Amino acid sequence: MTTVAVFGGSFNPPHIAHVMATVFVLSTKKHIDQLLVVPCFLHPFSKALAPFEDRFAMCQLAFGWIPRVTVSPIERDLGGESRTIRTLRHLQAMHPTWTLRLVIGTDIVGEIPRWDSFSEIERLAPPIVLSRKGFTDSNEPLVVFPPISSTEIRQAIARGQFDSVRDSVPSLVFDYIVEASLYLRSDTP
Repeated sequence: MTTVAVFGGSFNPPHIAHVMATVFVLSTKKHIDQLLVVPCFLHPFSKALAPFEDRFAMCQLAFGWIPRVTVSPIERDLGGESRTIRTLRHLQAMHPTWTLRLVIGTDIVGEIPRWDSFSEIERLAPPIVLSRKGFTDSNEPLVVFPPISSTEIRQAIARGQFDSVRDSVPSLVFDYIVEASLYLRSDTP
């Protein structure tokens, strides 16, 4: 059996805390053989996002250098609105020998009641819950990742405040954002 951690998100853009979370899971959670980074295709809560291909490319730049990490286009391939349960069901059907785990942050635990079939998600891929500053979960040891927000990164870039967020994203991702002119408008997703 291969144990695969699934780390999904908007990654709009991926930032240093995402990278740290990935390395943390691979370094501290026993028996994780591989970690899939899964950028969502269409956000289920109607959140505006940069184009999928840009977010996928930024994820490859942010995570591609980490051993045992694969950036997966599965949600683009499935099409339509991204739902964790649908992605996990598809992964389980395609890879019946995999044992799945879902990586989530305490910042999204409050959204769980809005998720489809969370009890099935827990059964298919028991969550690995990572603590984030400002969000606590008494069931998990406190590991404080930098309080970096993709929303704040996008807003700073839209205001032209590049230096204030330059160290919040991997350097290759920052270069991609600049070269692709992402997030430059005030109405940026």
